[in-house]
Amino acid sequence: MHSTTVPELRDRPSQPLSRRPSSIPTCHVHEHHGVRALDDQELLRWGGNRRRRYINLEDGDTIQSTPELLPVDRGAAAWNVLFAAFIFEALLWGFPLSYGVFQNYYFNHPLFRGDKNLPLVGTLATGLMFLGGLFTTPLVKRYQRYQTSMIAVGWLLCVLSLIAASFATTTGALVLTQGVLYGLGELILYYPVISIINEWFVERRGTAYGIQNCATGFSGIVFPFVLEILLNKYGFATTLRGVSVFLAITAGSCLPLFKRRLPSIKEHSEIEKTNLSFFKKSIFYFYAASNLFYGVGFYIPLLFLPSYATSIGLSGKAGALLLAVLSFAQVVGQVTFGYLSDDRINLHLLLFISPFVTAVATFTLWGFAHSLAVLIIFSIVYGFFAAAYAALWARMCTEVSDNTSAALASYSVFSFEKGIGNVLSGPISAALISQTTILGSYGILRYENLILFTGGCMLLSSSTMVAWYVKLRLAKARPTGCD
Repeated sequence: MHSTTVPELRDRPSQPLSRRPSSIPTCHVHEHHGVRALDDQELLRWGGNRRRRYINLEDGDTIQSTPELLPVDRGAAAWNVLFAAFIFEALLWGFPLSYGVFQNYYFNHPLFRGDKNLPLVGTLATGLMFLGGLFTTPLVKRYQRYQTSMIAVGWLLCVLSLIAASFATTTGALVLTQGVLYGLGELILYYPVISIINEWFVERRGTAYGIQNCATGFSGIVFPFVLEILLNKYGFATTLRGVSVFLAITAGSCLPLFKRRLPSIKEHSEIEKTNLSFFKKSIFYFYAASNLFYGVGFYIPLLFLPSYATSIGLSGKAGALLLAVLSFAQVVGQVTFGYLSDDRINLHLLLFISPFVTAVATFTLWGFAHSLAVLIIFSIVYGFFAAAYAALWARMCTEVSDNTSAALASYSVFSFEKGIGNVLSGPISAALISQTTILGSYGILRYENLILFTGGCMLLSSSTMVAWYVKLRLAKARPTGCD
């Protein structure tokens, strides 16, 4: 089974096609037992979103059709997939994003009290999914027939990792179970879910992604409060077991909804080569640098806001409230920046504003926060501007290339960078946090270095866009004819 490019397809009078174009552009087809199938994007161009059309390229043969495929962008099956993806995103991805509540609890638990390695649990649970995307995506593309099985395996691993974590008596055990194993489960299931969404949504794919991404914002409003109550009332072991049962039932009930729309391509077939032309464009490296600095600093406030609130004398519920407020602001920020990036405001200006405002808020609001009111304001500003950066990835990808495979590859690179940032932020924050607390001082001293580091990362991220602007100005000022 292999891919080839067909320069021209000719209509056969013996088998007429509906809405047949007068001239048919170059398209990719896949051969299967001597018959070749058009790509789904090409079917849309033909108006053939209901049927997969097969053509034999030998002269004298006729065009054939297989049983109808369900339509894209509409219908119960498409929305069932999106509903299941929303639930998975809200629950399985929303849970580790609320790890700050767990970390605050663990810091004061006799088994793990004051252990500087506790941030690793949260950063690994979230970072591995981004970190592994660069390697997982080709496998998901090749082994298409196993995508639903991958989702089930990933879901099961997430559930079992929390059960295993409930028996942990050391920080190392938490890192391995609630961190590494949970992160691997997320990695295994996430990219097959994205692939299936892509099959069902083409023209409305942006809308589908927006609905899915908003899920964590909504769950982030609820999860911190629920986890705070459960941890204080039942302890971490019972809470983790209860959450695992909840995830097993709610997310597990959505597994049958993940149905693929297109027939699978066999594993031994040749996969279309990925366009890597974006590596030759200098703007890509400015994007990559900006994204890496952003990724290293982004996750730190989500980890430490609850413990910061506790350190200045606020209750655990106050820490949960801060994460909930941040999650709500995240939804609004991502939708707003995504809307503005659609040729309404210059992309590079948005890439500067997002981390720059975040840096200013971190240096000032968080650094001088000694009350709940100031921390709430910081959570709103940080959630709105910092989280909005990730909503610009899609436009960054289209800026470096208008080729579909190149855009997907560059997206994987940006995800990989954020994974590096998430994982590195754990040991870095553990090294920066102080054991001494002085109320009234900047960052109450204990978090001073952490705040300066986070703000510094965001400032460096925004500075790359300034550097790109300077590069363009210098290029325009260069005399004509100079190399």
